[in-house]
Amino acid sequence: MIISADLHIHSCFSRATSNNMVIDAIAPQAKFKGLRLVGTGDALHPGWLKIIEDSTTFSGNGIYSHKDCDFILTAEVEDNKRVHHLMALPSIEIAHEIRKKIVSTDKEKEGRPRVRMGGAEIMDIVHEYDGLIGPAHAFTPWTSMYKAYDSYMDCYGKKPDFLELGLSADTDMADKIKELEDIPFLTNSDAHSPWPHRLGREFTEIEMEDVSFTSLKSALKKKKIKANYGFDPRLGKYHLTACTRCYKSFDPEKARNSKMRCSCGGIIKKGADYRISEIASWKKPHHPYHRPPYIHIMPLADIISLTYSKGVTTKFVQGIWENLVNNLGSEIDVMIRVPLDDIKEISPDMAFALNAFREKTLILVPGGGGKYGEIKFPENSLDTYM
Repeated sequence: MIISADLHIHSCFSRATSNNMVIDAIAPQAKFKGLRLVGTGDALHPGWLKIIEDSTTFSGNGIYSHKDCDFILTAEVEDNKRVHHLMALPSIEIAHEIRKKIVSTDKEKEGRPRVRMGGAEIMDIVHEYDGLIGPAHAFTPWTSMYKAYDSYMDCYGKKPDFLELGLSADTDMADKIKELEDIPFLTNSDAHSPWPHRLGREFTEIEMEDVSFTSLKSALKKKKIKANYGFDPRLGKYHLTACTRCYKSFDPEKARNSKMRCSCGGIIKKGADYRISEIASWKKPHHPYHRPPYIHIMPLADIISLTYSKGVTTKFVQGIWENLVNNLGSEIDVMIRVPLDDIKEISPDMAFALNAFREKTLILVPGGGGKYGEIKFPENSLDTYM
């Protein structure tokens, strides 16, 4: 079976995260998005583990279910070099055991804890308990493996179980690095809220024998990733080298010459595109035989917001989003599978907008410095249509 999975989110216990990031809110939104398997996030937080126990039914083999959504225990930790690691764990009991070993104090209340260990030590503990681990958002300029190291061997001393691409990179970018040829790539949302433009904004299609931790582990080992769905990396917050204050983008050489300081006084942050070019083995991607297609998507709510010039979290935008998914299927179905004629019967405006998305005629303004990229219609195209 092919499972759509978003394995990296956060709970209400993480910093800068919505209070609505609880099981009762996440599960129905996951169904709307078309997700079957969702990582719990924050599985090293005892309060969140208690909510998971109280809000789900244990379905066996690492799966905790709520209505039509299956959850698997995942957690993100920050190591002593500020590198972020994503882990998947077999059970709540093991999550408690790992917390005792790597979290330095019971007073740690952050859903994504900082630990006084390096990547290799964290990996050894996770593997001791039969878990999975790999670098989270591997190319972002603040807290990623390739921010701190030039090779995963320098971080872990051995090959990770997977690599998470992050919103600012895709397969074409990552497959310029030879050492990643044998590693499966994951695309996940890193969602901090259950809003439709956050949860499932990136996800991975995985071929699994059944919905279980054992099957997930086997699928990653056998490289059974069938497709990665994610942002065009130009929409990521850290795609281009740019100022973190005014968001002006910079040619990397000019950024270096100005000592990574913008004229406005802000710090210039190296973008994922430039960082990958520094460590790349090839100028063009070399996709290994097992690498699946990377399909560029964007949140449906963002397309609706652009079409009507309304805020993405407004009742107006959410109402149109709900009307489309209630009548036509999951969000991913609406974005790429439902015939445009069917969409036109519900909303001619959205049929036009989604046709522009599918035909790749939308204009993308790349992001950088911590600001997401922007999408625009070609000048006057929407006015002419409407």
